[in-house]
Amino acid sequence: MSDERRAAGGAAQALDLQDAGRGLLGALYAALRALKFYPLDNDVTQQALDEVQEVTASILAQEGLMELRVVGDFFFLNDSRLRLDLRNFSTFGSFARALRGHEIGELVVDRGVQRDEWAPFLSILLRQSDGEQPFESFQERLATTTVERIEVRPESEAQNIDLETDAMEGARRTYARSVQMAREALSDLRMGRAVNVRKVKRAVQSIVDQVLSDEPSIIAMTALRDFDEYTFTHSVNVCIFSVVIGQRMGLSRTELYELGLGALFHDVGKSRVDEAILNKADKLDAREWEAMQQHPTEGLLELFKVHGFMDVPYRQMLIAYEHHMKTDLTGYPENRRPRAPGLFTKIVAVADSFDAGTSVRSYQYRPLPPDKVLKEMLESPERGFDPVIVKALITATGVYPVGTLLILDTFELAVVIRANAHPDLPHQPVVKIISDAQAIPLTDPKIASLDETDPATGQPKRTVIKTADPLRYDIRVADYVTT
Repeated sequence: MSDERRAAGGAAQALDLQDAGRGLLGALYAALRALKFYPLDNDVTQQALDEVQEVTASILAQEGLMELRVVGDFFFLNDSRLRLDLRNFSTFGSFARALRGHEIGELVVDRGVQRDEWAPFLSILLRQSDGEQPFESFQERLATTTVERIEVRPESEAQNIDLETDAMEGARRTYARSVQMAREALSDLRMGRAVNVRKVKRAVQSIVDQVLSDEPSIIAMTALRDFDEYTFTHSVNVCIFSVVIGQRMGLSRTELYELGLGALFHDVGKSRVDEAILNKADKLDAREWEAMQQHPTEGLLELFKVHGFMDVPYRQMLIAYEHHMKTDLTGYPENRRPRAPGLFTKIVAVADSFDAGTSVRSYQYRPLPPDKVLKEMLESPERGFDPVIVKALITATGVYPVGTLLILDTFELAVVIRANAHPDLPHQPVVKIISDAQAIPLTDPKIASLDETDPATGQPKRTVIKTADPLRYDIRVADYVTT
């Protein structure tokens, strides 16, 4: 087995507690809903309680003790931060709100907890808090039950956890809520329902604010790509990258908002394309490709139907219509008259291609490394991208964008977590080292900047040998980028 593969295997093992924690939250959430809608003796409720006990027992068998802490919408299982997963973000948040309603900050479960203890505990959690002392009221109710091995502690004790910066937390919230909004908006369009334009506008404004306040944090969130959520994460990622490029090119806040709105809706025409074509794993045949090439035109027409904008969204219509035309108009749709795609369109085209090229899709199981995608976009004129705009993206992402897996000359394995802030050092990003020189996985990955030099020689302590495919080594880069 190669050193790289051993490192990857160890990194994957370190995430077992993550999987268990997410399973626990999912089981608790399901049990709460079952108790809310069904009687205790219902099969659905009994199965949900079985699942809670099963997951809890497995954690206790491995850890000896189970401490589940909540701070805001974020959970810690035995001091291990449970990382955000777009598919269960709403589950995490819902259970967090249930605990906060009683001012509970920590749940402690001891070995020997019985299955019958979960129903009374969760039933009390479902009830509205009483009076001005919710936590004390909860404890009083719990004391009247047979629950012995489940304890709760107040929020004041859980706040001592060392959280990441507020900016990174804000980026997580912004990203997850934007993906949820994109899911709702695009699903409504496909189903012929009215779109909540006000919610869409708020999401775009949040992304603009996040880019202007802390660009690296929101760029890091684009590493949370999810194959099952590709349609929605892609729209949000294109919005983020477009706003980042626009900010680098000196656009005003109002212009960034207009650009972000168009980027979010750039693929709206795909709501009119057969899902069998969109999700086809093989190469499209001539008929299917012709149908796919109509989505820019369909997008323009679809935006004519969307109500809720104060003014007709002309800029957004043009972005949807032009984003596949290429700078020399050799793309699609075909033009019968001369035209020049606008700046906003050219920006979205670059953002769209970069995110698509680095994402897992139905027909692209192994995407290219981000650095190779950027190189291809910059050096291949036939791709039809404005090189100035590609360079603007590179100034934000660096030569090795966030989420790139690197093999260093020290034989360490590292994941890029942000670009170097110095504009002259795009090839020396800040990384999180996940295995040492002997290919032994690090329990606590360490952060290093590749521009650090050895005082004795004046040479960089670490340089990049090459990039590697995280899928090949079963490494989920998002677990390192967003924590």
